[in-house]
Amino acid sequence: MHDAIAAAVILVGAAGLDFCLGDPQQWLHPVQVMGVTIAGGTRAILATCPGGSLQRLAGVLMGVCTIIGSGLVGWGAVRLAGVLHPSLAIAVEIVLLASCFALRTLRRAAGEVLEPLAAGDLPAARSQLSRYVGRDTADLDEPEILRAVLETVAENTTDGVTAPLFYGIVGMALPGVTGPALALAYKGASTLDSMVGYRYEPYRDLGWFSARFEDVLTWLPCRLTVLTIAMLGGRPRAVWQLCRRDAALDPSPNAGWSECAFAASLGVQLGGTNYYQGAATFKPRLGEPERAIAPETIERALDLARNCFLLWLGLAVAGAGVAASIQ
Repeated sequence: MHDAIAAAVILVGAAGLDFCLGDPQQWLHPVQVMGVTIAGGTRAILATCPGGSLQRLAGVLMGVCTIIGSGLVGWGAVRLAGVLHPSLAIAVEIVLLASCFALRTLRRAAGEVLEPLAAGDLPAARSQLSRYVGRDTADLDEPEILRAVLETVAENTTDGVTAPLFYGIVGMALPGVTGPALALAYKGASTLDSMVGYRYEPYRDLGWFSARFEDVLTWLPCRLTVLTIAMLGGRPRAVWQLCRRDAALDPSPNAGWSECAFAASLGVQLGGTNYYQGAATFKPRLGEPERAIAPETIERALDLARNCFLLWLGLAVAGAGVAASIQ
């Protein structure tokens, strides 16, 4: 358990570092290390384990090792720094926790698609979009590109912004745990899900555990995010009603709620037909199409994500201040 003032400094420092730098592309990032490790484990399992129960067991082992290992590396780095100097431990915590936040990266990614789109360069916009989404982008028109960007912002607000912050705050409060350790463990689960958590071959058995476990970890921060977005969007009752009506139709227990909260707050509709490797997949419609999705809609969504993050951060720092006054 952290000293309350130190916890506040770490949270604010990590948020400030993400705001100023984001994830510099030339720097080695923890998620890159996780990705390389998961890719290597995936190749080994697919090459040596047939499908079915054996592959599921191997997937569980890979998932548990990745999640616990990510947390332990963060915990160990902080403890080692603390042996050298307490201030160094705080600095390491700030850097590690900042690496778990993707708010600036999310805004940059959206901008890299919107900029060529505004210039009328559809091929460039499609090419940029393909770096961030799994769907086929080669034939998307402007409305479909905008929908894909908004869906990405909505889903990643939970996965890449609020859920890591949630686990960072929880980690600060738990005895013997650090905020970065718990946040990195969550990022390990999230990275696993994004790489192997699919319902099609060859990942169906291998990624079963990763997909389910990430769903469980994200459930609570996702619902808190939905409630916060509903309040910040100024339409709490309408957002909640539309989420209860539409979100459960999505096969993901969390992505549908995140996307529907943004759709309802912004007065647009998400979902529809996506193509993955040429195969059509229909995603349920989320929200009501009160207006078309425009670049300004994406900007408003990014502002909602930022304000949600800042509200949670402010509440955590205020809580730390109260705790410090009691100590």
